[in-house]
Amino acid sequence: MKPSLATLALLLALSGVSQADTLKIDPAHSTIGFKIRHLFGNVTGRFTDVSGTLEIDPAHPENANISATIGIQSVDTANAMRDNNLRGADFFQADKFPNMTFKSTKVVVSGTSEADMTGNLTLHGVTKPVTLLGKGPGMMGGATTGWEATGSLKRSDFGLTWSKTIEGTQLVGDDVSIDLDIAADEPK
Repeated sequence: MKPSLATLALLLALSGVSQADTLKIDPAHSTIGFKIRHLFGNVTGRFTDVSGTLEIDPAHPENANISATIGIQSVDTANAMRDNNLRGADFFQADKFPNMTFKSTKVVVSGTSEADMTGNLTLHGVTKPVTLLGKGPGMMGGATTGWEATGSLKRSDFGLTWSKTIEGTQLVGDDVSIDLDIAADEPK
């Protein structure tokens, strides 16, 4: 396990990609989801603002290059008061740290449709290495790729430490489950 993120299942499928292509992340078909412990249950949410590019050469997938930016202001837990609190000083400090980013640094192909990708995740002004594991086929037709990822990270690794203890129970957990569904295709 990397210091900040457990292994993720990442779909780096190359359906329709027949030559080296730079693909653009499609925010309408992408979800950056999360789940975190809150008292005795869980809170789920997502970030709706995602952008970035994928440089992929099917003949040399080890040379893939991925860069993504996620807007912190777009956090959505289906509760406006909680979302405003998450954007504020106790958590993300969105006015000071408006984005989280991922930039790949290394790809190691581990099968015909699988690859381990290492990169740097920057969140709340802290950059940590993460490793993603990719597998499976993607969307059909045209130059497109899809990612599906699940994993976890410790928010304290990124300086996000606010919580309280109520009768021995931590109000907000440290472990955050991540659930990504990303689609990318040729820029229009």
